[in-house]
Amino acid sequence: MLFNSLEFFLFLPTVFLLYWFVFSRKLKAQNFLVLIGSYVFYGWWDWRFLSLIILSTIVDYSVGLKIGSSTKKLTKKKFLWLSIIINLGILGFFKYYNFFIESWVEMFSLLGYETTSNWTLNIILPVGISFYTFQTLSYTIDVYRGNITPTKDFISFAAFVAFFPQLMAGPIERATNLLPQILASRTFSYKQGVEGLRLILWGMFKKVVIADSLAYSVDTIFGSYQEFHGGILLLGAIFFSIQIYCDFSGYSDIAIGVSKLFGFELMSNFRFPYFSRNIAEFWRRWHISLSTWFRDYLYIPLGGSRGSKAKTLKNIFIIFIVSGFWHGANWAFVMWGLVHALMYIPIFLIGKNRTYLSSVTGEDRWFPNLKEVWQMASTYFFVLIGWVFFRSESIGSAFEYLLAIPSTFQIPLMFKQGVIYTMTLLVLEWLMRKDERSPLKTPNQVVNWILYSVILFMIMIYMDNRVPFIYFQF
Repeated sequence: MLFNSLEFFLFLPTVFLLYWFVFSRKLKAQNFLVLIGSYVFYGWWDWRFLSLIILSTIVDYSVGLKIGSSTKKLTKKKFLWLSIIINLGILGFFKYYNFFIESWVEMFSLLGYETTSNWTLNIILPVGISFYTFQTLSYTIDVYRGNITPTKDFISFAAFVAFFPQLMAGPIERATNLLPQILASRTFSYKQGVEGLRLILWGMFKKVVIADSLAYSVDTIFGSYQEFHGGILLLGAIFFSIQIYCDFSGYSDIAIGVSKLFGFELMSNFRFPYFSRNIAEFWRRWHISLSTWFRDYLYIPLGGSRGSKAKTLKNIFIIFIVSGFWHGANWAFVMWGLVHALMYIPIFLIGKNRTYLSSVTGEDRWFPNLKEVWQMASTYFFVLIGWVFFRSESIGSAFEYLLAIPSTFQIPLMFKQGVIYTMTLLVLEWLMRKDERSPLKTPNQVVNWILYSVILFMIMIYMDNRVPFIYFQF
């Protein structure tokens, strides 16, 4: 079920009314409603793949109890690896089986051995499988580490795994944050509800009005990049950077907003990443739930920044390449991760990777200074190169796209509407850059309601676009 669909606009108020007016007196009944609603939400796409979510839920619920009741560390570790193997095995089969088979065949072909057997399968990639797999794995790992006590409430745990607002594309929640909220009684908060509605409105605007409107231009330019001059290709890359940001952060805003309506607080997933002053800050502001997941469950266990610089550099490469591979079964995604690793390493070597931990670009000023403009522009330039690899069908086509930009560059006179969308987004985000949780909020209530009305009107006009969320494929 898409957030930007008629079905969801009927589904959400129905579940909301049942949640607060019918089942509000009993926590177990509320959680059961959340679980059933989540299964309906996901099953609207394809009921068959609910079996995978249920299997992961049963495995990690059982493993969590076994780890919690075991006294021997070796036994705990065996159950942990059982969870890892089953979860990553399911993810690997559905997402990477054909990729590895095709890569294997190509490798043998390069060595002069032609293979005639076709081992690939007609596999449908389940929507959101990368997200809920990492979410349920974090629970097992945290139980093993002693960060959380395993729950005996199966319904509540199942609701945590399948929580519908963020099920399809995150944020990837930790059990240490979301599960205690599910296990605790909740009361409706008017303030929290208003905050949620603002986030939903802003997320819908980014998705429906900006991302979906740019989708046609991006598909046209990247689909026929050989036919366009360099100015259009540069514009296409910029449009895609805005499209994927508005598409993905729009989903996260809606997910966080919907969760607020039901009394839950999810983690922030984006903090205005295109205003970052170096690539390290960018990754603290982009897809935060994934980058922190890899930090806590892969980078630190590998040794993190402890030990020699050579070992740390190896860990950095692993993190970025795995991050690229997480996004999809294509070497272009791996190259995207490698590009970001190569951008991050110089920042690390000169000791600047921990700068800008809490400050906001242009803090307490209307405009950035010249140094900040240069920092943001240079960071965005390198991020843009990475996005070309991310969007391209292959590494080769990405290089062709990039090399064609300076060779035939002309100032583009078309796609003016896309330029307007891009500038509108950047101006609005700059004005809101201090707090990603409170968009469309000014000290003047009249101005607020004018903003709400204009944005709602634009969403209704553009609602027919109905472009699926980009990250559903991951």
